[in-house]
Amino acid sequence: MNANTRTTMAPHTATFQQHRPRLMGVAYRMLGSRADAEDVLQDAWLRWQSTDAERVQTAEAWLVATVTRLCVDRLRAARTEREHYSGPWLPEPWIAEATAPPADARAELASDLSIALLVVLERLSPDERAAFLLHDVFDCDYAEVAMVLDRSEAACRQLVHRARTQVRQDKVRFTATPDAAQALLHRFVDAMRAQNHEALLGLFAQDATWTPDGGGKVPAATKVLRGPRALTRFAVAVWRLHLRHLTLQEVQINGTPGLVLREGTVPRVALALQTDGTRIHGIYAVLNPDKLRGL
Repeated sequence: MNANTRTTMAPHTATFQQHRPRLMGVAYRMLGSRADAEDVLQDAWLRWQSTDAERVQTAEAWLVATVTRLCVDRLRAARTEREHYSGPWLPEPWIAEATAPPADARAELASDLSIALLVVLERLSPDERAAFLLHDVFDCDYAEVAMVLDRSEAACRQLVHRARTQVRQDKVRFTATPDAAQALLHRFVDAMRAQNHEALLGLFAQDATWTPDGGGKVPAATKVLRGPRALTRFAVAVWRLHLRHLTLQEVQINGTPGLVLREGTVPRVALALQTDGTRIHGIYAVLNPDKLRGL
């Protein structure tokens, strides 16, 4: 590579790195997979490299639009695969070892990376998902959304309205302080270790669910479990037969308290809790090894 090429590429690199956190935030929320998001950013970087930056009016808008379109294309291509996924689908866990992929601080859902929300977003069409995230999470106006999706502003308003309705209908919001959520996680682990049925029953809300994702790659339940008694029986059995042999590491998974359970250095399960600080409303267990590689 000669000096002129290096000089030409440097501004491209600096600009891309400047906006990379936002681009990663868009791609991860769109795809629910850190690995796929990285692939999309690599594709976007290659396109950006070959673009005449001086002819781009706003670099950030160009990059966000490119990443979003790549994600929409990937979601459309993966629709059949997702429809035939073995058992419940959960996103690849995002462990908060560093800063989570950001959204705009002004947005209502700015810090919401919860697995519960990503599961709801999975039920939307690719265009609905993109429009909702760009408008409600990343604070783009409808003109920007229309430009990204190559639709009219009126059509984009309808996409956001349908998506917002679905999210509000399916997503229950809980407010729990970090200390309360962490304390509940400890009580949950202690009750499983002690095989204490009564203690577990007291921790689960009446609408509590346990969602396992083995992806057909490892033994796992193939449907969502519901109700305190079913979850208590399952928690006692799964701890006795599988989890007690593993090493527990407390982490933040998509912004909620959780555990990574390892066999030696190999992650076997990522377990996230959805809680109001008093009761457990949801447990999300990712066992698919393809989704644990990033841990």
